[in-house]
Amino acid sequence: MVATVNVQRITGPAGSKTYTNVTAVRLRTDDANTADATNPIPIPTSGYNYSYWASICLDISGTFTQISNIRHYSDGSIGWTFGTGGELRRGNRDSGDVGCPDASYQQASGTPGTTGYAIEDATNGHAYYKTQTTPTKNIANDTSSNPAVVDSSTYTAAGKTKHIVLQVKVASDATQGTQSAEVLTFIYDEI
Repeated sequence: MVATVNVQRITGPAGSKTYTNVTAVRLRTDDANTADATNPIPIPTSGYNYSYWASICLDISGTFTQISNIRHYSDGSIGWTFGTGGELRRGNRDSGDVGCPDASYQQASGTPGTTGYAIEDATNGHAYYKTQTTPTKNIANDTSSNPAVVDSSTYTAAGKTKHIVLQVKVASDATQGTQSAEVLTFIYDEI
């Protein structure tokens, strides 16, 4: 038998978070897991606006012996028009796994319809990442030949993995409009 592995988005407050199976994630300026055009990321007049961060984990179930070495990557070219300095990024740790443990989950926040808090914001950023020397990385640098190690744990029973935290950073010279879908990939070892 092989494991059943679902990609899940985590939303809501830490004490009552919700896990939802997803095949696509829309990054927006609220903590909703919907694919409509409500609360898009507006282009700022100066500086940057951010999506609320999105926490994405794997949910493992079924009959399996072991799952380990969970990694994540892009195709190396995110074709979105972020503007100068804009990017699709992920939370980063200076050493070890880049994935956030479930116990360190933090609900995304900001000003709905305007901007989310940057992961690295000293006051309102993500507590698991904001104190790191390099709190975020451009996900375009995570490729199949150099994937980010999300979770190096070994799973022998059903459960949820550490989660990757994604966010869009949009500059004042970005081009408006709905962006085309991008494929991001989780890989893991199973025996």
